[in-house]
Amino acid sequence: MAHTPRYYDERAGLIAPVARASGGQRRYAASDMEWIGFLLRLRETQMPIGQMQAFARLRSEGSATAPERRQLLEQHFAQVLATITAMQQAAQALQAKIAHYQGLEASLRHTPSPPPHQGSSHVPRNPTPLSPGPRQAARNRRPRG
Repeated sequence: MAHTPRYYDERAGLIAPVARASGGQRRYAASDMEWIGFLLRLRETQMPIGQMQAFARLRSEGSATAPERRQLLEQHFAQVLATITAMQQAAQALQAKIAHYQGLEASLRHTPSPPPHQGSSHVPRNPTPLSPGPRQAARNRRPRG
């Protein structure tokens, strides 16, 4: 989080310049930290930086822009709700698929495997490798005699 205020201040222009100590260190007021906390919350809701900048610009213009700020937040809120709905639907689909596979696994545990048929093309579980192992390959490369 240490780099966040500097990013919002210097790069994104989301917070007003802050006072500095004699050593050049920034001195953020409680109100600055509260604003940064709100900006972080907006980021958590996936608000694009451009919209955050528009909101910050409106905020810096004072109370007269309250209706525009409210509208911006309402529009973003609608997007957040749509995303939540889509994620809930995706979660339900995943949950249904997980239940399907749990049922499939349970039925496989309770169903005995049929015995292999004589003369069938049954492949053994651990077939003999077609190529020689590393030791045999090394023996094959040694000069003889």
